[in-house]
This record gives sequence, structure tokens and C-alpha cells, in this order.
Amino acid sequence: MNWFLVLGGSIALIGMLIHGVAGHKIYMDNIYASDMEPLTKSLSLVSWHVFTIFLFISGIALIYIAYNPNFAIAAYPVIAVNFLGSLLFIFLGLSNHKALLKMPGAYLMGSTALLSWLGIS
Repeated sequence: MNWFLVLGGSIALIGMLIHGVAGHKIYMDNIYASDMEPLTKSLSLVSWHVFTIFLFISGIALIYIAYNPNFAIAAYPVIAVNFLGSLLFIFLGLSNHKALLKMPGAYLMGSTALLSWLGIS
């Protein structure tokens, strides 16, 4: 068993729980209180939970790979998406969206990518 992969998967799963439950409450309270169109509110809800699903799939995949190293190649897309997502948070945060640097997205995705990379290296 590879502890780097287990730790990376665990971070993703814990992130999924926080994002999907507490984050949903905070985010959607703000969205529902806004003046956005109903369709925009609905699409916002979908996009929020697509990321929650992404965290779940990342976590499960990494833990599975930790116990089944023959499937290590499946970690590469998980690493790539987490790394690129982390870069997106950082890039946007350094431009006009400073609030993104205060959110855990870049750190969650970056640590998942790093631990996954260490796990398969």
C-alpha cells in the first residue's frame, strides 16, 4: 500500500465532504440571495457539485490505486486535473479574483496532485 496515494485520496475525500456539505450551504445561501436569473442559479448549483463529484472520484481512484498498483497509470489524469486546477486558482487569484487565493481550492488540489505524484514516482 502506498501512503502518499492514500493521503492524497483522503485529502480529496475530506475536501469532498466539506465542499459538498458546508460549502454547499454557504455558497448556495449567497447565490439564492442574489439577483441572478433562476437558470444561472441552477447552473451554479450544478457546477458547484460537479467539483464535489470530481473530488469524490479523485479520492476513490487514488485509494484504489494505492491498493492496486497495477493501475498506477490511472493516476496521471487525476494528477493532471488537480495540478491544472490548482494553477487555475492561483492564476485567477493573482489577477482580478483575489478571493480565490483565500479559498482552499488551490491548496487542496495542489496537495492532492503532489501526493499523487509522489505516490506513483
